[in-house]
This record gives sequence, C-alpha cells and structure tokens, in this order.
Amino acid sequence: MGDFTEKSVVKTAKRSLAAPIADYATFSTLIQDILDSNPWGCTAYESAGVAKPAIEKTKEAYAATIVYENAEAKTVGSIPVRGPSMAAVNTAVTQITGNSVITTGMGAGVSVSHDSSDDSFSCTIKAHASNGELYNVTFKRDSISLSSYESDTIRTALESWADMVTILA
Repeated sequence: MGDFTEKSVVKTAKRSLAAPIADYATFSTLIQDILDSNPWGCTAYESAGVAKPAIEKTKEAYAATIVYENAEAKTVGSIPVRGPSMAAVNTAVTQITGNSVITTGMGAGVSVSHDSSDDSFSCTIKAHASNGELYNVTFKRDSISLSSYESDTIRTALESWADMVTILA
C-alpha cells in the first residue's frame, strides 16, 4: 500500500482586534475599499477557462438581536435575526420591533430594543497572490482570519497592511 505524501502546507492565522469595528457602515467601507483598491497587490487569474478577479467577496453573514426587557431592565426574551445583507437584517429588525403583537406577547410592560453595538457581520474575500496562491481573508467585527495560504510573505504583507489601517489595530 502507498503512503500519503504531503503536497503542501496550508496555514491559517488570526488577528484579534483591540476593539471591535464600531458599526456596519465602518465595516462596509473597509470591505469596499479593499475590493476597490486591491491593497494586497493581488492579480487576476483564470480557473477552468473562466477569468477571475484578483480579489472577490465569496461569503457574507449578518446578524442582529432584538431584546425584550421588563420594567426592571431584565431581559425576558430575544429574537435573533440573520440575513444575506445588513439591509435585509435592518428591515427585519424594523418590522419585528414595530410589531406590537410580538411585544405584547412577551408580557405586560415589556419594551423592545435593538442595540446595534451587538450586531455581527463577516465577509470572506478570496484573493489570488502574485505567486499564484489562492487564499481567504475573513473579516469579522472583532478579528481577521487568514486561511489556506502557504507562503509566509502573504501573512507578512497582510499584517503590514492591517497595521496601517487604524480600525484593525
């Protein structure tokens, strides 16, 4: 029987942010700037005969929580909301918080709120390094993860770039 032979060493790395990204607008601006300016010097490539961009969004996730509190500010219920975009989540939040039937169902004297500081959002960007490697960078409110890379120069370049972006300290 044959042995498995290692063909590559795929690595992952994570950077925890000193403070979470303040809000969705800031997060969205960061992601759009990356897509517009290609700060990592990635290159376009071809896969299965199809032209691919140097960097592209491959996955997004957005969530919020609606909280119901009684007169003593004790949480008596909550409704998590997830959606394909922050706009969809915000629409759902507006509809749910404005629904008096749900609020009444949570109990007499209950108030409803949505604290956007607890919202979560993430976006994965697939990138093609100039050395031919494909890798992923996942941005979350409180961290950045680099995955599926082999060359340490990719991690070093991402670290150098992130060091220059104030919100990614």
